[in-house]
Amino acid sequence: MLGIIAVLVGIKAAQIGAMIQAGASYVSPPESVSSAKAETVTWQSSQRAVGTVIAVRGVTLGSELSGIVREIGFENGARVKKGQVLVQLDTSSETAQLTGAEAEAELARLTLTRVQSLYTQGSRPQAELEIAQARAVQAEAAVANLRALIAKKVIRAPFEGRIGIRQVELGQAAGPGSPIASLQSVDPVHVEFLLPQQALVEVKPGQKVRIGVDVFPKDAWEGTLTTINPEVELASRNVRMRATVPNADGRLLPGMFATVEVLSEETRQVVAIPTTAVLFAPYGDSVFVIEEAKDAAGKPSLVVQQRFTRLGERRGDFIVVDSGLKPGETVVSNGVFKLRNGAAVVVNNALAPRPESAPQPVAP
Repeated sequence: MLGIIAVLVGIKAAQIGAMIQAGASYVSPPESVSSAKAETVTWQSSQRAVGTVIAVRGVTLGSELSGIVREIGFENGARVKKGQVLVQLDTSSETAQLTGAEAEAELARLTLTRVQSLYTQGSRPQAELEIAQARAVQAEAAVANLRALIAKKVIRAPFEGRIGIRQVELGQAAGPGSPIASLQSVDPVHVEFLLPQQALVEVKPGQKVRIGVDVFPKDAWEGTLTTINPEVELASRNVRMRATVPNADGRLLPGMFATVEVLSEETRQVVAIPTTAVLFAPYGDSVFVIEEAKDAAGKPSLVVQQRFTRLGERRGDFIVVDSGLKPGETVVSNGVFKLRNGAAVVVNNALAPRPESAPQPVAP
């Protein structure tokens, strides 16, 4: 029995020794990764925000007086010019009264002329002249009042713009303040947005602004930063700003959600890499730099070295490396999560997605 036990122990010891030797000589297969070069690019710094498109001038038109709608002079969604007649209310009663008032005003003027002539000759007292003057003024005021009432029943466009869907119909009784349609001036438009108070160091009126909307993802509009609010909002410590953007084609509509970039006036040279090349960690962000080396057999191979970096501004799929990386060095762009310092890699860029500074969503 002792002999059998000794034999079994010897066999097991031999197996364990063989496994230890195999583990010591085992070399992990290289990991397949994609790569990208750290390139020096011209970078224009920008402040990003989200904003809302608003009209330079926008009103909901209404009638000051009540009346029956007799004419409508616009089509839904059409462009109208300043002073164009939009709605005509019934003025038959005021027009009839105006005829009588004009006749009374003419009679008052004639009476005043005759009394002035007689007063000059000494045939009429001054009191009669003053009464004639007052009646002439009253008659002219009555005519002016009726003309003003008639004018108020003709609703005109206060400025040029695009009018919305009408809310009145022919024959409808419109009351004071009844909405007729929305009128918006859409060329140019304003875009309002908020930036943190720290951005006040870098932005000022007159800087270029780039606007984008998700409705037209491939297009961008350029405008100018025109207004910076003189106060900081207490709740958020943000500053409200306004940009003016040309909108000749009218595609930017008031109320649209917009992305805003306030572009810096200066450009600088920076080292940029794809954002996917960065291994973000609480103890520091790092990248894996690909270097040439030789394996145990002396054959050339590729290994990675982890290097901690300090990162800067992001734009699209790229990020700026302020320190820790030199231009021209090759880094792992995809697959950094499975690497360790000194690991062997094989570069395969056949299926690697191409990074873009302004990526756009692709419809399925």
